[in-house]
Amino acid sequence: MTEKLPIIFQDEHLVAINKPSGLLVHRSPIDRHETRFAVQLLRDQIEQHVYPIHRLDKPTSGVLLFALNPETARVLSEDFAEHRVQKHYLALCRGHMESQTCDHPLTVKLDRIADKHRASDKEPQTALTEFYTQARCELPFAVDKYPVSHYSLVLCKPKTGRKHQIRRHMKHTGHPIVGDAKHGKSKHNHFFAHQFGADHLLLSAVGLDFTHPVSGEKISLNCNAAPKFISAIHQINWQEKGWQENLSAQWFNPTLNQP
Repeated sequence: MTEKLPIIFQDEHLVAINKPSGLLVHRSPIDRHETRFAVQLLRDQIEQHVYPIHRLDKPTSGVLLFALNPETARVLSEDFAEHRVQKHYLALCRGHMESQTCDHPLTVKLDRIADKHRASDKEPQTALTEFYTQARCELPFAVDKYPVSHYSLVLCKPKTGRKHQIRRHMKHTGHPIVGDAKHGKSKHNHFFAHQFGADHLLLSAVGLDFTHPVSGEKISLNCNAAPKFISAIHQINWQEKGWQENLSAQWFNPTLNQP
């Protein structure tokens, strides 16, 4: 049976899916062993060529937008490049994080394939992310060196689009995302995998706001966080009561838009 991706929006110009965690957007020479790619799966599913407009890291789940023709792809790519698109992410991080704005330039590391002729990393580039803490908790487990462990659920709004921006900014603030094998802490990653069954990066792209390139209509796409993310959230006794009412119910409804 052919794998089906959850489509959350489609018209004659655009299609958007809720990308599962662990799925590459397209083929990559860095991940040669992979055989599943969102571009190919979606193309075969809708029997139409698709043009990816933006990227999500392999371990990040959530809204992934494609154009259905080159002109739409061109216009939307410009909107993304000019930061006219608002992205919303949910992350579960270590520690009690306060709402804040992280204005921290990020160095663009050399890609050993794409940048093979460059001698050094590119200069640090402006990177800005807004963080809005939704809920915090204290768990009675000595995961690290303390007798209890603190975590926060955070809504993230990147204003620029650097590689691994949210993950790197959260590490920079001292609150790495749980499940982040590259920028996080293995003790907390292993704890959430064992205690809550959340064995991947707890970062989901849950919302995308943009102007339709043809109709000019304002479009707001929303989807669930990843199923294991939702499960972990519901197993925790959060300190802030009623926090879920401040967010779209679709982001936490385990029966909707499941990847």
